[in-house]
Amino acid sequence: MACNLTRSRAEACKDTVAGIKEIYFADFGTLGAVTFTDDEVTAIVGDASGNITLHKYEVKGNNSFETTINASRENGTVFYEQALNITLKKLTKEDNKELKLLSAGRPHIFVVDQNDNVFLMGTENGADVTAGTVSTGNALGDFNGYNLTFTAMEKSPANFVESDATDANFPVSELGLAGTITIGTPVAV
Repeated sequence: MACNLTRSRAEACKDTVAGIKEIYFADFGTLGAVTFTDDEVTAIVGDASGNITLHKYEVKGNNSFETTINASRENGTVFYEQALNITLKKLTKEDNKELKLLSAGRPHIFVVDQNDNVFLMGTENGADVTAGTVSTGNALGDFNGYNLTFTAMEKSPANFVESDATDANFPVSELGLAGTITIGTPVAV
């Protein structure tokens, strides 16, 4: 395998912002075949009918998505650990039930950042809840809600998804699904 570099990079403009706008969870194994073109997700097959169900979570504030490169010269290996940290305000019995399902499963996660980039986390192996807290807070103004960490270990960094997160049909519009995508309506809590 050739490991030669293919491009250079100039200093980037100061035209981006940090943070995450929303995330979409898909149950593990429901994406079907995922097509990559030049390391970008360009199509997802979905189930036998071309359908996929995504559950949208709106997030604000203290949320982050990072990929750590783990390389070993001695072993000749490299893998990428993807970590998503989310904060969900307010405790509810419905969210507690969903938290148990998220913790037991290993969903695929679409992460939409504040620049409308879309990343697919846990493409092959899914993502696991590896840490979290359920907090009532102490003083009246303290945080009350959930802090969750999802971790995925993959052969590649989280891939960009060829999709326009500002499109009303995200992510249907460009992923080539034959059927429909059901996006659960976020519940106001």
